[in-house]
Amino acid sequence: MQWFNVGKIVNTHGIQGEVRVISRTDFPDERYAVGNELSLFMPNEKKPIKLIVASHRRHKNFDLLTFEGHININDVEKYRDGLLKVSEKQLGDLEEGEFYYHEIIGCTVYTDVGEELGEVTDILATGANDVWTVTPKTGKPHYIPYIEDVVKEIDIEKKQIIIEPMEGLLS
Repeated sequence: MQWFNVGKIVNTHGIQGEVRVISRTDFPDERYAVGNELSLFMPNEKKPIKLIVASHRRHKNFDLLTFEGHININDVEKYRDGLLKVSEKQLGDLEEGEFYYHEIIGCTVYTDVGEELGEVTDILATGANDVWTVTPKTGKPHYIPYIEDVVKEIDIEKKQIIIEPMEGLLS
């Protein structure tokens, strides 16, 4: 089974069993919904721990979660540095033109005239739009905004992306 990272527990928050999570999902309200099941993968452990979300709220740059059966700080302290993941079965369908990060990362990017630019190695969520880090075989990375004016075609099956570079984008 394939697993997808939705967040990392970085600390506890208060004494009521709440944890601070640095979120890695575009769907926090869906992933951290009360009653949703998350799998916690701890460093150096093979088997995940199943957790059911009991509460979720935002505080500063963190998502704060509590889990069923974990009512105080002593129950959750041991989860620090754990990764919260969902299985591929838990991924929902997206609208046309929307993609999961794991579908985009690893795609080869070409210009509209057939020049290979490199592979998407990271995605930066900037707020207005995502920015893809495209790393060539040699040289420094390019930063490609995921906007309609630039990204012209995405073929997930072939792992190929065609862009029309704006002036100055690749310099």
